[in-house]
Amino acid sequence: MTAVKTHQADQFIKSLDSRYRAVLFYGPDAGLVSERARMAAQRLAAASNPPGDVLRIEDADLEMEPDRLLVEAQTVPMFGGPKVVHTRASRRVTAQVLKPLLEQETLAASLVVEAGNLRPDDSLRQLFEKSPKAAAVACFEDEGRDLASLVRETLREAGLSIDPEALQLLVSRLGADRALTRGELEKLVLYTRGKTRVEVDDIDAVVGDASELALEKVVLAAASGEADRALTELDRILASGESAQTVIVAVQRHFHRLHRLRTSIDAGATMESALKQLRPPVHFKVRPVLEAQCRTWTTPMLQVALTQIADTAKRARLNASLEIPLTERLLLDLARNAADRRPGRPR
Repeated sequence: MTAVKTHQADQFIKSLDSRYRAVLFYGPDAGLVSERARMAAQRLAAASNPPGDVLRIEDADLEMEPDRLLVEAQTVPMFGGPKVVHTRASRRVTAQVLKPLLEQETLAASLVVEAGNLRPDDSLRQLFEKSPKAAAVACFEDEGRDLASLVRETLREAGLSIDPEALQLLVSRLGADRALTRGELEKLVLYTRGKTRVEVDDIDAVVGDASELALEKVVLAAASGEADRALTELDRILASGESAQTVIVAVQRHFHRLHRLRTSIDAGATMESALKQLRPPVHFKVRPVLEAQCRTWTTPMLQVALTQIADTAKRARLNASLEIPLTERLLLDLARNAADRRPGRPR
């Protein structure tokens, strides 16, 4: 019966062993969920002697063989150690499907499941939190200090240090999605090959550039309910060579920021004080737009939007050929939800 908070997740994975037969990773940051689930699966596979294999089962596999997950999870391998079944929650991988495995203790394999942002009363989350040999691990976006530690660790492994000013700038441009954060850091390491220290100029050259303004136009249009403008700006940024997945990350970053602002106000803060708490600081030209969006988007709406954004980010990574239509659909849905809440519109 284990519920692991997001700041405990890394230590939990490092100490993970076979006493946990099933682990659920959930949260709005699909990249972080995926990374931690993969690390946990590898850790569990290596914990047995001889080591076991990691078997990834996608929803598409279950379309052809609906019982495959249950069969694999209950089958003892003829050779090697116990296998680790790694899958993702879906319409075919639900609490109802997994409940017999956990409650009747029929698991012959270890089970690692990825999921989106789950409420405390979600049946899948409760199943893993309450099962004696299972755990549910929260995976929320990196906070500033966590992100700074990740940056230092990644650069140290590459033989690099970083100026304090460069670190502050880099952290301000990362964090919406762990997978894309890793990608940006890999680009930075390649760019600074031959150097021993990362400086501000290196960050400006590699992580964020003039495309930031174009990304901002897409994001602000969608969150303001301006669907046509959002799609027009999307076409422009794609034509410039930017990827659709980068747009999704920018959308995710903005809505996380909007969610922090909205929850602060719900807790009693004034708009002025809530805005001052945001890091990096809000540009004066963006401030009135952000204020208007904060009045449009309620906290429940933002929670639903963040789940949808995380799901789109995951699907876009798994289906690169669909990333553009997925991004277009996401922008349209967000813009429609915002437009429906504009003053004067019927409820």
